[in-house]
Amino acid sequence: MTNSRFEELPVWQEAINLAEGVYDMTEGRDWQGSHSFRDQLERAALSVSNNIAERFERGTTNELLMFFYIARGSAGEVRSMLCFMERRPALSNLKSQISALKSKAESCSRQLRAWADHLQNSDIKGQRHLNEKTRQRYQTGIKAEEFQRELLDRLPANHPLRKRRNQ
Repeated sequence: MTNSRFEELPVWQEAINLAEGVYDMTEGRDWQGSHSFRDQLERAALSVSNNIAERFERGTTNELLMFFYIARGSAGEVRSMLCFMERRPALSNLKSQISALKSKAESCSRQLRAWADHLQNSDIKGQRHLNEKTRQRYQTGIKAEEFQRELLDRLPANHPLRKRRNQ
């Protein structure tokens, strides 16, 4: 992970923009929704960025994945509530804001899904499990794979090793 703070993560930045947008909408004078609906929508929107931040501070891949899925679930909850709002005649004046917020929530979900897929396919169990020896072993493995790919790419197209790799 190249980021040292959760505030640097593009997905957190998108999530905090989602929360700000929701608060801007619900605190605006055009808001016609109930207090309880507003409260639930604001909590769900803020939950996305909060769970990304909490995930960033955790130490194992399983913990990271758990918080990604919680954050992704909150983004889905926000999107569902926004879909409901689109159906309410009293909120028709917020259609453009609702549409923009749905796009942000969907963007958060996609980014979180991609990151979770990457983590699930990783050999690293998490920061907590890394020490200098395991870091070096992991980096050596990556370098060895890259070197092997480069060697195979240099072989003639009809070379048996290159053909075997493409099968």
